[in-house]
Amino acid sequence: MRLRLTLSLVALSSCLVPAAFAQPDASRTARMIADLGLREAAEPLRASATWRVPERVLVRDMTPALQRWLQEVAPGVQLVSAGTTGEAREAAATADAVLGFCEEAVLASSTRVRWVQTYNAGVERCLTSDVFRQRGILLTNMQRIAGPVMAEHVMAMILAHSRGLPGYLAAQREGRWARGAVSANWTPFTALADGDQPAFSLVGKTILVVGYGGVGSEVARRAHAFDMRVIAIRNTKADVPPLVSRMGLPADLPAFVREADIVVNTLPLTPDTRDMFDATIFGAMKRTAFFVNVGRGGTVVTEALASALREGRLGGAGLDVVEPEPLPAGHPLWKAPRLILTPHVSADSDLDEDARWLLVRENLRRFVAGDRMLSVVDASRGY
Repeated sequence: MRLRLTLSLVALSSCLVPAAFAQPDASRTARMIADLGLREAAEPLRASATWRVPERVLVRDMTPALQRWLQEVAPGVQLVSAGTTGEAREAAATADAVLGFCEEAVLASSTRVRWVQTYNAGVERCLTSDVFRQRGILLTNMQRIAGPVMAEHVMAMILAHSRGLPGYLAAQREGRWARGAVSANWTPFTALADGDQPAFSLVGKTILVVGYGGVGSEVARRAHAFDMRVIAIRNTKADVPPLVSRMGLPADLPAFVREADIVVNTLPLTPDTRDMFDATIFGAMKRTAFFVNVGRGGTVVTEALASALREGRLGGAGLDVVEPEPLPAGHPLWKAPRLILTPHVSADSDLDEDARWLLVRENLRRFVAGDRMLSVVDASRGY
């Protein structure tokens, strides 16, 4: 009985390690880096005169199986686990790196921490304090890791809107074969008033991607496969990618939204992007335009969006992120017409966790060896 219980616990703990990467090798890691376009830092860590081999690394929610898996690339380094901010604060006091925590309350307790790896792409909560800038702590995140699946989520929302699926699903739940109005919140295209957008094909439509990074580029790839015309906005000047017809800067947003049938927001939240989508921008969009946000809720003035939907000045919206979040009971968006709302789940998939942990493991290996790190955040830009 005791033997069976021991074997069961071992099997359970081993399941907590991503199955696809239980035995990762260099070729698999290289393939992931190439496929996702992960960027390396310009210089290896060991090029700095202050670099030293780490002695202790704090890892959030580390199981025994995960510890063994990570320890393979960090020989001689003590890996310690913490599950709460309180535990992490104490453990970080003697740690050279922290994986999974980025709160000032954790980092302020240690002058040794030189690297922080987040488990998410968004880092606005990490950068609420100046600890990274003041102390020169290296911050890496999950940029591009969830790009493919988030792009699929975007396309799912677009396709659902283009075919009027929310209205027909409402009719299905009510047991009605409906080709007329079926819902106060979503009217099938066959029942729309004159001048409203009918069901439409994506072929030839213009999609604007605002924030042409890891997620935005994946959206462009999928939209191009549907024979859509892709235009995009990015923060800095760069060569126009092959899949993009025209590239602009943030100042060009008012002009670009005027020609877009679909607008996709993948922006991070920074001082420059906060409230970027306001009443003026929504007012410049086509009346039939569909707006999708998988970036950050704070980049949108929520009341301006809700008003545009309520007053019929926007064809519809698909939101995976909102401000505030989670959306409180009674909020106007719950009953906004022509709105598809998902609870910040666009990065969820059966493959995402494997890629995340493989990146954590690879960055840990590089940190120990003093190599060039992957997915380094520019703290001054916020992404």
